[in-house]
Parts: sequence; structure tokens; C-alpha cells
Amino acid sequence: MVGGGQGAFIGAVHRIASRIDDRFELVAGAFSSTPEKSKASAKELGVADDRAYGTYEEMAKAEAARDDGIDAVSIVTPNHMHAGPAIAFLEAGINVICDKPLTVNSEEAAKMKAAIEKSSAKFILTHNYTGYPLIRQARQMIANGDLGKIRLIQAEYAQDWMADVPDPDNKQAAWRTDPARSGGGGAIGDIGTHALNLATFVSGLSPEALLADLDSFVDGRQVDDNAHVLLRLSGGAKGMLWCSQVAVGSENSLTLRVYGETGGIEWAQENPNRMTFTKFGEPKQIITRGGAGLGGGAGDWTRIPPGHPEGYLEGFANVYTDAADLIQGKSDGALLPGIDAGMEGIWFIEACIESSKNGGTWVSR
Repeated sequence: MVGGGQGAFIGAVHRIASRIDDRFELVAGAFSSTPEKSKASAKELGVADDRAYGTYEEMAKAEAARDDGIDAVSIVTPNHMHAGPAIAFLEAGINVICDKPLTVNSEEAAKMKAAIEKSSAKFILTHNYTGYPLIRQARQMIANGDLGKIRLIQAEYAQDWMADVPDPDNKQAAWRTDPARSGGGGAIGDIGTHALNLATFVSGLSPEALLADLDSFVDGRQVDDNAHVLLRLSGGAKGMLWCSQVAVGSENSLTLRVYGETGGIEWAQENPNRMTFTKFGEPKQIITRGGAGLGGGAGDWTRIPPGHPEGYLEGFANVYTDAADLIQGKSDGALLPGIDAGMEGIWFIEACIESSKNGGTWVSR
């Protein structure tokens, strides 16, 4: 692991997710920006001293040279520290599992893509919400034509934890509100990319143009904390995306609605084991995770019987388990977000900023 040391929320989440299905073991890391902090984190995590590295460069070189070197590296640093480690490990032939968004700008994204194309190693981007069983079920239903041709998509991701000036000691808020480390985008990069990815993953459609209105409601904030975005999607579908980190009362409200010519679905992350499906002119159905009649791959994405809730960590674990299958040659990784999803997210962030700066104009890909 690169990053994810003492006090890092997402590093702990990645470690838990990687272990749920017993497919990974944490054996090495450059856990912090200083060798001392990295060593301290390694000790807490049970990583041997000789595999607690001071820098990611040192780690990539040393692990590539070991007979028992790592199979993959998980990069869980702030956005501005994704490209350097990813490229270093790809060049060393080590598989990369990288947190989203891909990086801070399109120039770095292009360098990452070039490194991926040259490397024999795999690259996975952890848009973790794609791991929820009912999100994968929705994707399958749309691919099967259960909703007919898609017309409308509404994606929203609302939080309230940034509704005021955060505590200066809050590390999670500090880098997210620093344009140099976040990449210039605030809510659009942190959670807007999740909403966009969920919409495109489920629908199979891609954004062709967008119009954005970004706001920074908190005084002095240098990045957006609220965004309203209109989307033109492939196949003629239209989309609306709202993301906010100042929506008081919203904890982690990620919601997706997809409407086709003959049916519609609705799913909310805060109650992820239920999804509604409606055929035009027929009663609304409630589909449950792993429930009766789903068929297909539904059982492959769950671990416990219906009625026993599965949630955020288990969905995240599906991404790691799929990554393990891909690395071991057991699957083609078709459900895993990769460089294309990452490039789409970077385009989304930069296009939103451009559109809003120009007074809300359409920006095409």
C-alpha cells in the first residue's frame, strides 16, 4: 500500500475490503510522506520493518527485485499523489489498484494511460460503488433490455460534512479543499465522479457534453462544494447530476434513477439492499439483494442470505475480489473500472470547471 497510514480513513477501508474474501495480504508499504511515520504505521499494521519503505520509488524498485515481491499495490493517497506511484509500479511490472479520481489533470492522466499501455501489469480504479450487488444487477437488467432504450438518468450524491469551515486538524478536509492536492475540483472530484461513474456503469452510456453550475458556498473555500450538471449522453439520453457537500441533513446520499422507454429503476446507497423496478403500466416491484428470481450473476456478488444486510465494505470487497481474479487470470475484469473510467472522470472535472467559469456553457468531449 502507498499512503493509508495513521489517521487515514480510506486506507483502512481498502485494507478491510481487500481481506474480506481472503484474497490479499498486506505485506509491504510506503504508508506516509515521511519515513518515520511510514515505519510507525507499518508497526501498527504488522508489516515487517524491512518492507516498510520511506518512499514509493524505493518500494517499487525493492519489491520488483524480490522473489516474493508484491502482486499488487494499492494507492490510497490524495489525488495529487496518484500519478507518480502508479507510473512507478506499472513500470516495475506490478499491478496497480488506485483510488479515484485518476489524478489531478488531463496531462497527468495521459501519462498514466501511456504507462498502462506500455506495462504488462493490470490497472484498476476503485470506483467502489460499482461493487454493490444491486448496482451490478441494474447494469445487467439494462443490458438485457428490461428498461428499453434509456431516455433519462438522474444521479445525485449529497453530503453535509463540509457545510462549515472544517477543523484545521481535519486531514480529510484539508487536502480536499486544497486545489493543489485535489486537482482544482472539490465536490465534483470527490463525489461527483462517483455519481457520474455509477450512471455510466449501470447504463452503458457515456457523456458527450455537459453544462455545469459550480458554487463555493463556504466563505474562503477555493474549490466547489456544490454542483448542478446537465449531461448529454450517448444514444440521445439526457442526464442530470447534482453533487453537494453542504446539503445539511444528507450523510452519504448517493442515489441513481434510470428511466427507459418501457421501465425505470431507482436505487439509494443508504439502503443498498433494495431497488425499485417499474415496468410502464404495471405495479412497482421491490428487488432485494440476492433475492428470489434474480438469476444470472447475482449470487456471485453476495456473501450472506437475503435479509442479512450487506453494505459499503462488502461492495468495496467485490472490487478487490474481482481485481484478484483479474490478476490471477481467472476473469477478464469486465466489471472493473479502469483507465477509461478514470479518463472520463478527469474530463468531467475539467469540463465542469470550464463550463461554470464560462457562465454555464456546453462543453463537448
